[in-house]
Amino acid sequence: MTKKYFGTDGIRGAINSKHINGDMFFKFGLASGKYFKSQKKRKQIAVIAKDTRLSGYTLEPALVSGLTSAGMHVFTLGPLPTNGLAMLTKSMNANMGIMITASHNPHHDNGLKLFGPDGMKLSDKIEKKIEKLIDRKITTNLSSPEKLGRVKRLENGTKEYLKILKKNFPKEFNLRGLRIVIDCANGAGYKSGPKLLKSLGAKVISIGVKPNGFNINDKCGSTYPFKIQSAVKKYKAHVGISFDGDADRIIMCDEKGKIINGDQIIAMLARRWKMKKILKGGVIGTLMSNYGLENFLRTEKIKFFRTKVGDRYVKEKMKKFNFNLGGEQSGHIILGKFATTGDGLMVALEVLFSLRKGKKASQLLNVFKPLPQILENIMVKDKNVINKN
Repeated sequence: MTKKYFGTDGIRGAINSKHINGDMFFKFGLASGKYFKSQKKRKQIAVIAKDTRLSGYTLEPALVSGLTSAGMHVFTLGPLPTNGLAMLTKSMNANMGIMITASHNPHHDNGLKLFGPDGMKLSDKIEKKIEKLIDRKITTNLSSPEKLGRVKRLENGTKEYLKILKKNFPKEFNLRGLRIVIDCANGAGYKSGPKLLKSLGAKVISIGVKPNGFNINDKCGSTYPFKIQSAVKKYKAHVGISFDGDADRIIMCDEKGKIINGDQIIAMLARRWKMKKILKGGVIGTLMSNYGLENFLRTEKIKFFRTKVGDRYVKEKMKKFNFNLGGEQSGHIILGKFATTGDGLMVALEVLFSLRKGKKASQLLNVFKPLPQILENIMVKDKNVINKN
């Protein structure tokens, strides 16, 4: 059965459109709160983070109202990368986490991504159950007056997220001597990205760290890597790092200004992890992964399987085969040893950990020769016909 509201990665669309408005976000909050409360697990807590879109101020209160009307207690974190939200959902022992974002889309879009208590994105099965609750009469999902939820703003979300990231590396790990360009797309990572690198001793040139509600992903970030490309050359940096609006994607560039996509980063990590005996099983890619990556992994005797596009499907297949590395050419990369979803900051740290001993990014990150590839969108009258075949 085709889903009514949820797409490949949560719910997303133009603000004040059919599904992305205050009325619908109240219903999303109410329905998801009702579902997770019915699981009778933990302390009936929901955690909310968002990116920097102006529409977040419209959608967040509606979402909070729905959740508290269902009897959930809500903690709001403000702007925070998607995986930061996932990590804190798990560490706070919450029932659920909700990220208000439209990822790499322009400012006039928004949406949400839902996470369970394990920090994992929801399965299709659970999303369909929530969709049924959305379409029920509102009064059937409301809690009694004495069981309404409370709301509290937490100001230490970024600090706690960075603390979790750093715990995955040796205490002596530092980036002193490295000059790094970072583009945060005027999005959710605009505070945590530069703060993380500076705390490790790097000299940081920051781009896309002045969000105004409208400039998220606007000629910056992972969908516009030319910004880091020119800045790396201008400042003679050792490497460039670019995130998208919710910082779950990463695109890089080496010291020569060559853009490095997700496939090359995955290839580098797979080879390194295999050598360090960290790699479990193999690698999960998608239908869009370059065949050059597949050929490279074959020569390295590393198993490789493809799945549908979307980091949620990558993670599901990683879990099925017990693999700990997977991702997409677009820069969604999941380090199963550390995270439950794509995390640009975590991947950046893992790559920089390999650069700290004086290695050049051009030597480390240009792992295989990509094969010619064309990706095209095709307009159809009814996508449901295709989905059934």
